[in-house]
Amino acid sequence: MKINFKRYFLYLCRWQLSTPILAVALIWLSTLDKWVATMIANLIGGLIFFWVDSFIFKSKLLSTQWEVKDNIDCSDCGKIARGYRIVKTLNYDKIKDEAPKFRCEDCSKKKTELLVNQGIKV
Repeated sequence: MKINFKRYFLYLCRWQLSTPILAVALIWLSTLDKWVATMIANLIGGLIFFWVDSFIFKSKLLSTQWEVKDNIDCSDCGKIARGYRIVKTLNYDKIKDEAPKFRCEDCSKKKTELLVNQGIKV
């Protein structure tokens, strides 16, 4: 299993944010039985953090962004094929590239490997 450390870090931060929220809920519910108060506090936490967790694990903003086009001339081998290019990732940004280079699947895999070897997080 490949770990996306950016998502993992955000998830750990999210856990830390849940502590004060659940503590406040338990203080408000302190007159109730401790088990009932804990269940209600966890329900409140679930209602809040379901949305945060969904963002962390499903957001495209936290993923490598690719652009795919059909029938391109591969910028490396010249083959006409479906083309791929990485647009943006953690330490790589080609959003404003005025002359984007698309590569066929084989050349794209080679380029991705080259970027990873250069320290780009893909």
